Amino acid sequence: MKEATLQRKVDRVNEVASQVKACESIVVVNCIGLTVAEVSELRTQLYEKGCRLEVIKNNILTRACQELGYNELTEVFKGPSAIAFSSDAFAAAKVCYAYAKNNKKLEIKAGVVDGTVYNVEDLKVISSLPDKNGMLSMLLSVLQAPIRNLGCAIKAVADQQNA
Repeated sequence: MKEATLQRKVDRVNEVASQVKACESIVVVNCIGLTVAEVSELRTQLYEKGCRLEVIKNNILTRACQELGYNELTEVFKGPSAIAFSSDAFAAAKVCYAYAKNNKKLEIKAGVVDGTVYNVEDLKVISSLPDKNGMLSMLLSVLQAPIRNLGCAIKAVADQQNA
C-alpha cells in the first residue's frame, strides 16, 4: 500500500476517534433498506436535535473504537453501519428509536453514552428517559415538595387561628 494512502487512513481513524471522544453519545445504526428520502428525513430529525449522522467504513470504526477502548462495539460493525453523533447524552438515542418505531427498516445496533457501551435494550431504556432539563425539574419538584407542604400546614394553622 502506498505511504500516502496509509497515512490518509491513519488520519481518518484519528479523526473518527476524536469525533467519538468529543461526543456525549453515539448510536450505531444500520440504514440498509432506507431510501434516500428516508435517510434525509432521519438526518433532518437528528440535526434538529443537534446531532449528525455519518456513514463510516467498518474497518475505520473498528480501529477508532479499539483506540478508545470500546472493544465491545467492534462486534456490531458487520454490514453497513452509520453513526449518529450527539453532544447530548440522550438526543441521538431518542431520535433513532422514535424513527425506528415508524420505520422498521432502521436497525439500531449499539451505542455509547458517557463513555459506557450499551446494547440495544439498554439504549431503548435510555431513550425513554427524560432529557437533562426534565430530570432536573423532576428533582427540584421532589426537593421542593416537603417545604411546600410545611408552608401549607403553617398557613392552615395561621388561618385557623385567625378565624
